[in-house]
Amino acid sequence: MSTVQISIYVLGFLIVLALLFDFMNGFHDAANAIATVVSTGVLKPQAAVAMAAAFNFIAILVFQVKVAATIGKGTIDPSVVDHYVIFGALIGAIIWNLITWYYGIPSSSSHALIGGLVGAAVAKAGTGALISAGLLKTILFIVLSPLLGFFFGSLMMILVSWLFVRTTPRRVDKWFRRMQLFSASMYSLGHGGNDAQKTMGIIWMLLIAAGYTSASDTTPPFWVILSCYTAIGLGTLFGGWRIVKTMGQKITKLKPVGGFCAETGGAITLFLATSLGIPVSTTHTITGAIVGVGSAKKMSAVRWGVAGNIVWAWIFTIPASAFMAAIAWWIGTYLF
Repeated sequence: MSTVQISIYVLGFLIVLALLFDFMNGFHDAANAIATVVSTGVLKPQAAVAMAAAFNFIAILVFQVKVAATIGKGTIDPSVVDHYVIFGALIGAIIWNLITWYYGIPSSSSHALIGGLVGAAVAKAGTGALISAGLLKTILFIVLSPLLGFFFGSLMMILVSWLFVRTTPRRVDKWFRRMQLFSASMYSLGHGGNDAQKTMGIIWMLLIAAGYTSASDTTPPFWVILSCYTAIGLGTLFGGWRIVKTMGQKITKLKPVGGFCAETGGAITLFLATSLGIPVSTTHTITGAIVGVGSAKKMSAVRWGVAGNIVWAWIFTIPASAFMAAIAWWIGTYLF
């Protein structure tokens, strides 16, 4: 692909903007990793975010960068990528994240970014700029990730209920308070592994377009990997408290055993998707797992109205962020 002329100042600004999105991703999605462990009273909020942030960063040692490759090379045609497209994509995703954070809606930062890329690319070059295979895989998992979270969450709840049927509730609560530390850590590991790579893909795409790295490279530069994991860890450390209550208590009331099952079901889903290089929504995944845990007890334990409102936010995320990104792309053509 041909390179585009991008000044070092514009390149630096866009990299900082991408890392800001990565920070906001951690800030916005902190609730996904810590809502259950905080709402069940196993950890205080400060300790929970510190643990989640640490495991977000530790993911750098565990996962390959397959998700970054999907974002960087498999979503939109690399030949249309320039600084205007990246600017539009990031601004569209950031604005949607701010709106949903303000109103306490657990939407997907991941799909806001995908929507941003789609909107900016289509604004520049039409629908021919989209790579259907990569987008269809991502769109398919909009449906599959909460369903898998639901399946694994409810399965874990059924298995645990069967295994501990003769154990007193007090002893079960005591054991699973400890086990929830492990499940929350694994979920945070999966969250960092999948979500940090999305910003890596954006920066990688930008560096390829500017000619600073080759499209044939199998991984982005190490400084990109390190900075993205650091940014999402710091974002998680500051936390998104408006969303914690929705995720932890409004969908269904959770006890430590339910929190363990939801986090474990969500972690299994994230590990599977990341190993396949699929950028999924951690928000969708943990919401599906929480609903699965609640429905395994009884269907009336789930507040379906709250869950339904969350689903509507999922549906609107990609088109809303795409629309904002298209406007931001147009504005960007006059700024740079």
